[in-house]
Amino acid sequence: MDHTRQETSGGDPVRGTAQGAAPVPLSVLDLVTVGEGRTAGDALRTSVSLARLAEARGFHRHWVAEHHSMPGVASTSPAVILAHLAAHTSAIRLGSGGVMLPNHAPLVIAEQFGTLEALAPGRVDLGLGRAPGTDGATAAALRRTARPGEGAEDFPQQLAELTRFLDDDFPEGHPYARIHAVPGPVQGPTGRPPIWLLGSSGFSARLAGALGLPFAFAHHFSAQNTVPALELYRQSFRPSALLDAPYALIGVAALASQDEAEARREVLTGALAMVQLRSGRPGLMPTPAQAEAHRFTAAEREFVDGWLSNVVHGTPDAVRDGLDSLQKRTGADELMITADVHGDGPRLRSYELVADAYGLPEGPLPPRP
Repeated sequence: MDHTRQETSGGDPVRGTAQGAAPVPLSVLDLVTVGEGRTAGDALRTSVSLARLAEARGFHRHWVAEHHSMPGVASTSPAVILAHLAAHTSAIRLGSGGVMLPNHAPLVIAEQFGTLEALAPGRVDLGLGRAPGTDGATAAALRRTARPGEGAEDFPQQLAELTRFLDDDFPEGHPYARIHAVPGPVQGPTGRPPIWLLGSSGFSARLAGALGLPFAFAHHFSAQNTVPALELYRQSFRPSALLDAPYALIGVAALASQDEAEARREVLTGALAMVQLRSGRPGLMPTPAQAEAHRFTAAEREFVDGWLSNVVHGTPDAVRDGLDSLQKRTGADELMITADVHGDGPRLRSYELVADAYGLPEGPLPPRP
């Protein structure tokens, strides 16, 4: 484990500091959502606006997630997007939530995130998942194998290999001992991104604990597993050079609006998008009008009701109370908020309202680096 990271970043590479009246640090999960009537370029410009807003208002980190073959999501290439966000921010932590490691050769990820670390020293997180971030056929196309499940099974070995490339410490005699991830330690003392493990079940929770790594749980789409997974992570935790105690964040779907009915109207767009995805018909994020006009079957309505029960939405005070309650129930060390709805304006405004509700810092947008 590389020990120069703290010197580079000037602070803890994992733990954030709660701002205002927030019980824990608040962060952003960005899916780079593409809505009906919008383009991928529009979505990427919104991501820049969101990252700059998050930085100005005291959110701790901004992560983007790897997805593939989903028209409503433009975050297929986290490293590319993060480089763009790094060029438009100066302080907020940036990272992947996450890179789906079995889709990639570990050396490629070490090179990409070594480059990001060189571009934004002390600000980069490397969050890793073992799911494909897509359907089986797309996973097979990405991984060039007809058995994409093999990648998930090999995740611990891939993780170990990636860590070796990042630290440039393969033992003598290893087939990769003479291979160096560049940018990286072979060029001289440097920091490197802390690794996070992501999950929606117990596998990554146990592995993160055993390795002493920070853990991010996908509460926003696996709420029933949140508490058991966090308990397993804490029980499994062994101190490491990076962490002396467990640190877990959870992804939370939340949308605040001054009008409760408008909040409900917006989050219904995300629910309909999930219905379409689960039925094999992924598309652009529907508009509120399309969501309202959709004739849900009984099964779809049951799914939507269950989905929306885990989306914290309503007035700013209601969202603050919901987030506080969730944090107390789970003991999460950080809340990472995602607002996956159609409207760019409502999404950005929601983060502002959440920041206001907690009394987070108010300041001008940061100067462009």
